[in-house]
Amino acid sequence: MSLNFPLLLVIAVFVCGLLGLLDLVFLAPRRRAAIANYQGSVSQPDGLVVEKLSKEPLLVEYGKSFFPVLFLVLVLRSFLVEPFQIPSGSMKPTLDVGDFILVSKFSYGIRLPVIDKKIIDVGEPQRGDVMVFRYPSDPNVNYIKRVVGLPGDEVRYTADKRLFVNGQSVAEQLVGAEPGTLGSSELYKEQLGEAEHLIRKEMNRYRPTPEGRWVVPAGHYFMMGDNRDNSNDSRYWDDPSIPKDLLGMVPDKNIVGKAFAVWMSWPEPKLSHLPNFSRVGLIK
Repeated sequence: MSLNFPLLLVIAVFVCGLLGLLDLVFLAPRRRAAIANYQGSVSQPDGLVVEKLSKEPLLVEYGKSFFPVLFLVLVLRSFLVEPFQIPSGSMKPTLDVGDFILVSKFSYGIRLPVIDKKIIDVGEPQRGDVMVFRYPSDPNVNYIKRVVGLPGDEVRYTADKRLFVNGQSVAEQLVGAEPGTLGSSELYKEQLGEAEHLIRKEMNRYRPTPEGRWVVPAGHYFMMGDNRDNSNDSRYWDDPSIPKDLLGMVPDKNIVGKAFAVWMSWPEPKLSHLPNFSRVGLIK
């Protein structure tokens, strides 16, 4: 069972804030009244007694201390920027296993945490964007792919690994064999919308090419990985609980945000393999 971190964060902020409010409204006045009564009952008040009477309950003290930090994290994570780590090679060569990325939470609209209700419409995903979203078949799992099809688009992928959008072949140019693959994999420069980026294709792929044609419904998006022959994306998804016309599509409500930068890479998080910053930069 995966943890719902946004929900836990909201609960923590609420509890800490409630403790602070409880202290402000009820407990602090009682402490002040107890100190006043004590000082009025003795001629020479003992400082240690006054300090003891003014001391906040430990739970309240912790709650008030953690509240500003947790509240700041909630605001940053929910409305501005959220960090993620890339777990697989489905976005090679753009992103690699162990890359730590930053995702803009406001590029596609301001959403309330936990319920993910869009309250301010800022913008919409564009063809070629690298987007983080919740996997339609299991919303507890985050995926990262490139936006290929927008609402209303017709997407076609052929047996010879060519991509067509609305009947037009997506421009690509061979860069060369991928280093270290002995020619079994090739890199291409692809122009998808405004985004010019590299994609990876395998020449000797045992897995059948998922040729097909898809029409993207309103409010949905068609997603593909840059590692075209090693990506579990819209071309492959199969879930009998999802209507056939929505199969493979990512609904707008599942959008997390736009990936825009790599800030660190750490494929093996251990002391013997330290993080490196050679891949730091904006995501194309």
